[in-house]
Amino acid sequence: MANPFADVTTGPAAEGVSTLPETLRLGAVHLTVTDLDRSVAWYQAALGLHVHRQDVGVVALGAGEEDVIVLHEDATATPPPRRGSGLYHYALLYPTREELARAALRLAAMRTPIQGASDHGTHEAIYLPDLDGNGIELAADRPRERWPSPAEEFSRGGPMPLDFDALLATVEGEGPAAAQVRPGLRVGHVHLHVGDLSEALAFYRDAIGFDVWAMMPTAAFVSAGGYHHHLGLNTWRGVGAAPQRPGVVGLRHWTIVLAAVDDVAEVRARVRQAGLDAEDVAGGFAVVDPFGMTVRIVVAGTR
Repeated sequence: MANPFADVTTGPAAEGVSTLPETLRLGAVHLTVTDLDRSVAWYQAALGLHVHRQDVGVVALGAGEEDVIVLHEDATATPPPRRGSGLYHYALLYPTREELARAALRLAAMRTPIQGASDHGTHEAIYLPDLDGNGIELAADRPRERWPSPAEEFSRGGPMPLDFDALLATVEGEGPAAAQVRPGLRVGHVHLHVGDLSEALAFYRDAIGFDVWAMMPTAAFVSAGGYHHHLGLNTWRGVGAAPQRPGVVGLRHWTIVLAAVDDVAEVRARVRQAGLDAEDVAGGFAVVDPFGMTVRIVVAGTR
């Protein structure tokens, strides 16, 4: 079988074009939910998140530091179509393997159902949905020097099952996990269903500036600074899947955070050169991808 991972010379890596800086990180993921009180209670109990602030119809949550999730209530929102673009999952990245183990214990204590758990070589992950079906990955990275290359990952047959015994052994003897998550939690990556990989890469690689980490026939993983992926893109709902429509449960927008105003301006210049419309937002701008999903690019310190 041919290796589906390919070395890809990205558009931004071409001569005279800049890529996104390695200091990039991801900011808050904004989600539409149908019952805000119910969702906030679930995120607090199942994931141990803190409520940072709340307003009418909106609640921001995290680990007591920067926001990682912002929930927006729309009681009339409908489930996304089965063959449409939209959120596959977002990843909450724990600062240590021990913190992921404590998250697993918290899920077990609350009898929270999960959908799966994997060892990706680069990171370990537990998958579950929230009460509206929004996909969540709970993850902890391995040290970068231990990461397999994409080709090495494929050669072993893809992700392996997560070794829960080994994970939980890291916190053996601690007793029950604390009700609330400790500081250090952040958004690790976002993974989207899209209708076409070529179009997705033209937007996220060539206009926004991500580099390709790995390519598969039906998925691409892109990042900045050599990270395994800040963004996953897949056509698992079918090539030609319709753009995300308004009024559905799921992703409202996600956020790329850059260190300097000049970094934001550089990305905006590429977006403008690509003929795309950008909307001013606090600290930067927002742009809609070819599949109806909005990403905001803002300078650090923006809320």
